[in-house]
Amino acid sequence: MHKLSNLTLWPIVRKLGARLGMLLLLGACLNAHAAGDVTANANAATLQEKYQSLQAQLTHNQFGRPLYLNSSETSSSIKGDIYAIVDYPFDTVHAALINPSNWCDVMILHLNTKYCRASGLDNPASATLSMRVGKKYEQPLADTYRLDFSYRITTNDNNYFDIRLNADQGPLDTHDYRIRLEAIPAGDGRSFLHLVYSYSYGFASRMAARAYLATAGSDKVGFTQEDKSADGKPRYIGGTRGTVERNTMRYYLAIDAYLSGLATAAPEQLEQRLQAWFTATERYPRQLHEVDRATYLSMKHKEYARQRAEQAPD
Repeated sequence: MHKLSNLTLWPIVRKLGARLGMLLLLGACLNAHAAGDVTANANAATLQEKYQSLQAQLTHNQFGRPLYLNSSETSSSIKGDIYAIVDYPFDTVHAALINPSNWCDVMILHLNTKYCRASGLDNPASATLSMRVGKKYEQPLADTYRLDFSYRITTNDNNYFDIRLNADQGPLDTHDYRIRLEAIPAGDGRSFLHLVYSYSYGFASRMAARAYLATAGSDKVGFTQEDKSADGKPRYIGGTRGTVERNTMRYYLAIDAYLSGLATAAPEQLEQRLQAWFTATERYPRQLHEVDRATYLSMKHKEYARQRAEQAPD
């Protein structure tokens, strides 16, 4: 029998090895894609199940709108969740919020957002939102705190999307800021949203929060009802959980107010959104009232103009 030498076999083995490597790589890519699809489908199914399970809470609640809010806290982190139905078709919500350039127009509505600029828009699945946050009154940008959010679209389907905004560092020693928005159609021209807002904190920021909540913020409360007082009035949760509930609600109302402006002519959209956000917050004065309407509108018009005109300093 004719025997092949090692030199004769080597080119054949090399070709087979290369082809095997390509097949293995292709298989890994296909498996990763399939795993991503499974995760996306699971997340969409989970949100659909949540929508069904929250029907009673969405119908009967303290908010006067189809909304459910909760919060949780650990020794080093805090999180707020809102589930809500909005009166806009999924296609409208999807087209508006999947675009990172629109998120700064959402964020600037929040009382404490002083500036926002989107970059990296040539790749909308991997953009950045550079924000400045501060007090509830007018401030120079130099006196504000910087938050740089990476913008990631983890799922972008016709019936489900999932957007993540992550900032590694924040004011003082706060860190790991996370904003997540996912949505599905809810029928009858409406959409079901899930908004998450969370962050972690260290010793310095924990001490600063305690000092604030013991002094200027001592009367601040959230939305969760702990119990009732002797006269039957609800007692709301305070502390850092109250803080995260207020801010989660403000971000949700900013999303809803932004969507409300889509049907308005472009020159009137900003005014529509500002008016809508302020009106919505005033429905919950115990938690969200900070300034009067004229002060808010004047401040935000100036901040929006600055946002459109200037690059924030480093």
